[in-house]
Amino acid sequence: MAAKSDFTLPLIISAGIHIGVLVILIMGVDVSEKPKPQPQMSAPAMKAVVVDQKLVAQHVEKLKAEKRETARKEKARQDELERQATEARQQREREQAQIKTLERERKQKEVETKNALAAAKAAQLKQKQENEKAQQAEAERKQKDKERKASEEAAKKAEAKRKQEEAVAKKAADERKRKAEAERKRKEEADRKRKAEERERQLQEQMMQDALAAEQTALSQTRNRQVMSEVQRYTSMIRATIQRNLVVDESMRGKSCRVFIRLANDGFVTGTKILSGDSVVCRATKAAINKAGRLPVSSEPDVYNKLKEINLTVQPEFN
Repeated sequence: MAAKSDFTLPLIISAGIHIGVLVILIMGVDVSEKPKPQPQMSAPAMKAVVVDQKLVAQHVEKLKAEKRETARKEKARQDELERQATEARQQREREQAQIKTLERERKQKEVETKNALAAAKAAQLKQKQENEKAQQAEAERKQKDKERKASEEAAKKAEAKRKQEEAVAKKAADERKRKAEAERKRKEEADRKRKAEERERQLQEQMMQDALAAEQTALSQTRNRQVMSEVQRYTSMIRATIQRNLVVDESMRGKSCRVFIRLANDGFVTGTKILSGDSVVCRATKAAINKAGRLPVSSEPDVYNKLKEINLTVQPEFN
């Protein structure tokens, strides 16, 4: 626009000068008087007028050319501005498209990160379960080893005692042979031998009773471990049943509820009580228990007795 103004001002000034000259010429003519015969203009004067008109025409053409050039330059400038605006708009569109692409990539990375975290959590849980199983197996092995050592120790003691008694009996027999005592002493020796045999019999009976008691204790401990294993298994089944009926949402993530459950011998839920935990999770847990109605229980009385009233912690699971 500044370039156009620079050319327009000289054009206006030049046009004004020429118009002013024409006005002066017109005003110089006295129109009130009758036309007088004008003297014939000389040839040089006519030539000067013609030359001036040509100069004016040339100047006008020059001004028109300058105006056209100014208009051309202005159009070129406008075209350049439009081209720059188009490039800027296209650049802005490309940037917006790139921003959208980066946003999609960011969201995709967030999804991948969440999936990786979930996989890592599942792997940690699996490893923890395997460690717990290994620890339980190691504890059982140590218990069996302890029982075996105790049994071997008892057998060694019994063997040592038996050998000691055999040595005593042998010494008594040798003593009988050496002294060749009278019939009374032989009877006494017989009586002593009988008593020794009675003690041996009693000792053997005691050893048998001890062995039976140890075996009964081992069987009882084995049964207790079996019962606890079954309790843990049915507790996991009860928790899984509740989880299947549990309606979850994102507000429950990382929260839990501890609940008391009373069960009939057929697994029917006869009573529930919220002990502690998040109120939303607890409402969902109680609804899941009521929806299930019946939970897994064992038909074995000693297992059921440990399951009929249980305290259970429920934590929503998310895929």
